[in-house]
Amino acid sequence: MFEPIKGFGVSLANMFKPHVTEKYPEKMRPTAPRYHGRHILNRHPDGLEKCVGCELCAWACPADAIYVEGADNTDEERYSPGERYAGTYQINYLRCIFCGLCIEACPTRSLTMSNEYELANDSRQDLIFTKEQLLAPLLPGMEQPPHPLRLGDDEQDYYVGAMQNPGASAGAEYSPQQESARETAAKQGNGGAA
Repeated sequence: MFEPIKGFGVSLANMFKPHVTEKYPEKMRPTAPRYHGRHILNRHPDGLEKCVGCELCAWACPADAIYVEGADNTDEERYSPGERYAGTYQINYLRCIFCGLCIEACPTRSLTMSNEYELANDSRQDLIFTKEQLLAPLLPGMEQPPHPLRLGDDEQDYYVGAMQNPGASAGAEYSPQQESARETAAKQGNGGAA
């Protein structure tokens, strides 16, 4: 007899608690530093792509959201330091579950996840991101590939000391809107993490 009243008790108790209203998108809350958002294909400090087209990220993806087709580098046309590069790279965000297994599988740390989460779109086709959309922007001092090796004589020179020099992956984690939200949150004293 009292079971329905117990159920309403939960509703009544929550009616008098203060409500938290998000003013999104006018005021964006910063995400946690290790948030799994949109993917980024990183570059070496000279602009060459870190991706070598090994397809391990595609194999690791449980949702089958990644498609990679490797191609061979030549001395005249070099996109990455190794023998191969990703000729075609696509991530289908209609299928991606943002688990991060592709990041763990990447042997060259080419693929990272940014804090960008605004991926909604009216078109299904626009949610299949291509290599051009995923590549990190060229930073000052980088050269648009294809070009010859600039950091050494062979591909090994690109990976020696890679743990101390992450290349373009540092600083590419946030979109400009999220960076301004993090700066605002830091000024207000909550450390920039949600």
